[in-house]
Amino acid sequence: MSVGPLSKLAGRLAPYCLAIATGGVLLCISALVIPLSQLAILAFVAGAVLLWSAVLVRVLNYRHSLRRRRIRDTLAACLENDAAAAFSTDMDGVIGYANHAAVTRFGKHRGNSLVTALEDLFASPAATLSRLQSRALAKGAAREDVVMRHGHMRLSVHLIDGEGFLWRLENVAAQNTGLDGDAISLPMLSLSRNNTILFMNEPLRRLIGHQAKTLDRIISDLPIRPGDVHALSAVDGRIYARIAQYESGATGRKELYFLPEVTPSVGEWDAFDALPVALLKVAVDGSILQSNRHSRELLAIPTHDAFNLGDLVEGLGRPVQDWVSDVAMGRARKPEFVRASRPQNDTFLQITLNRVEGNDGQVELIAVLSDATELKSLEAQFVQSQKMQAIGQLAGGIAHDFNNLLTAISGHCDLLLLRHDEADPEYGDLVQIHQNANRAASLVGQLLAFSRKQTLKPKVIDLRDTLSDLAHLLNRLVGEKVTLTLTHDVGLLPIRVDKRQLEQVIMNLVVNARDAMPAGGEIKVETRNEVLREGLARDRVTVPPGEYVIISVTDQGVGIPQERLPKVFEPFYTTKRTGEGTGLGLSTAYGIIKQTGGFIFVDSVVGSGTAFTIYLPAHTARAEAVVEAAHAPDSEGEVSAERGSGVILLVEDEAPVRAFASRALRLRGYTVIEAENAEEALETLEDKTLHIDVFVSDVIMPGMDGPSWVSEALKDRPGVKVVFVSGYAEDHFAAQQARIPNSSFLAKPFSLSELTAKVQAQFD
Repeated sequence: MSVGPLSKLAGRLAPYCLAIATGGVLLCISALVIPLSQLAILAFVAGAVLLWSAVLVRVLNYRHSLRRRRIRDTLAACLENDAAAAFSTDMDGVIGYANHAAVTRFGKHRGNSLVTALEDLFASPAATLSRLQSRALAKGAAREDVVMRHGHMRLSVHLIDGEGFLWRLENVAAQNTGLDGDAISLPMLSLSRNNTILFMNEPLRRLIGHQAKTLDRIISDLPIRPGDVHALSAVDGRIYARIAQYESGATGRKELYFLPEVTPSVGEWDAFDALPVALLKVAVDGSILQSNRHSRELLAIPTHDAFNLGDLVEGLGRPVQDWVSDVAMGRARKPEFVRASRPQNDTFLQITLNRVEGNDGQVELIAVLSDATELKSLEAQFVQSQKMQAIGQLAGGIAHDFNNLLTAISGHCDLLLLRHDEADPEYGDLVQIHQNANRAASLVGQLLAFSRKQTLKPKVIDLRDTLSDLAHLLNRLVGEKVTLTLTHDVGLLPIRVDKRQLEQVIMNLVVNARDAMPAGGEIKVETRNEVLREGLARDRVTVPPGEYVIISVTDQGVGIPQERLPKVFEPFYTTKRTGEGTGLGLSTAYGIIKQTGGFIFVDSVVGSGTAFTIYLPAHTARAEAVVEAAHAPDSEGEVSAERGSGVILLVEDEAPVRAFASRALRLRGYTVIEAENAEEALETLEDKTLHIDVFVSDVIMPGMDGPSWVSEALKDRPGVKVVFVSGYAEDHFAAQQARIPNSSFLAKPFSLSELTAKVQAQFD
């Protein structure tokens, strides 16, 4: 509750109350002796006003004093038994009240300033208190953590009644570092973010013989090299000590621990257990002589007895003993990154080894261990992303050549099948060639799906209808021991996807779920709508806000260990035995979903099962459009038996593909003019009397590419339609194709019927 303006005014006038009353009495007495009646009345009125004002000031000041006394009594009742020291001060910082903890810790300072009481507690108390007081006046309260000479303290202040402050000092040393500098025998100091010395403990002051305020007054060979030996400036001369550094990430403060360069005794190593720095003493043969608590926790060992450094770390690419010997002989000094052998989780360490020569000439090594797990994790993520990018580039790069070969193989096989019937002895062999060519094309398609460079044919579908059509096939896939359950959300929103590719994703997930339940169980395929009001962040990606259709595939299988979950979408990674899987199923699903604009996540508990969750953006098409799209006839793959007529200019640099395509089109009645490259095609078109109905051109060719020569040719022949064919995905040149009117795309490998159907569509 704030103080009223009258109370504030009364407080200011209270020291002058007696003078005001005296003036009022004198004016009233003078009114009795003044001969002029009007002047006497005026003097009497003025005197009466002054008297009443004095009385009012006294009354208000008394009430205010009572109010302040009640507040002080209330604070005393609340804070008297508080374990933290508490003071109340006026606006000038003069102490009015101190609780029992404050009196016990600082003595009686009532009537003195708070700065005086705290001047020996931490550096620059006046500046700190002034800063906190200003913030409390602006915001009502403030607090700050400060480094004392004996640990850390939280200093908080609250504005009381608009005219005083309540200060509270809470020791938080245990919460920040767990150490009291003077409670350990090892020399140490605390540094601020800008390397100002905040505190030196008594052992360090004894070691160097003086108190310093700047780091260069102590360490003569700056900058600090953690784990290395530095020269210290002491009163009695130079002292050499090894420095271990501990950083408090949140505050930016650092603590330096000094290990004098003498061979430590067992008793001294016992003192190192309190340090937050991992230390080992290692013999030249690699055996662990001494260790502190933090190093044993990092290495997951109960004690240093009977352990060798080579038993605890690995990953140098050479025996650990060779590295230890090199350091002992002075041939190596750089830190090494290693992996700890004993912890169950991957723990990576950076170890700095330095040789120490004792008074007896015996050489030993001091090892400073730093936890580098987070650094190695980031490095592994970067390497993984580079590997995935390389595989994607490889898949996209080889797809063109593979698809040209597969187009020629399957195409000529189609031509042979046209001349043989089922009674021919060679018919079965041709069918086998055709089937295996299709399997090879499917494998290349999976690689392209992973690298997200395949050609998608999206359309708006109702997922419920798609899953209903797929249910019969899925039931056959899972077998009799597994139950398949389909559950749909009422009013499921439509989505725009490549129907066949989405079916492939769901089949891959269901087959994996079946394989995870060799004894049988239940697989649940559920769909639902979900609206994200804000981004969903998980697995290093963020799903943007919006409407989504969720597909989840859940099994009751053996589950996937947590350490393997980040790898399940990698190509060729599989937990199945050799010969049971290619490792491309989940990577294919991942690529298809990502290329569609969706997200896929996996959750698993070993022994309980696994759940794959797919987020696909909902489509805002009208329901009738969805139904039309869902039930529209799919002309792709239909064998066109109609004979056509027209002139086709076929431009293809691969001779086997060009030979197959030319024969296939001629069989359907078209006139085909062949060209090996773009330059030859343009030379052919120089004959203005030559009539061309359709250009069929490869996209990527030596010299001028397909879209470039077609754009040039259309300047003189604007009405000619275009069919582009390529082993790359359509989006590889989508920007160029968009500038060419009346153009369509056919992905390699294509069959005889697909080619003729695509060309025939240009005449319809």
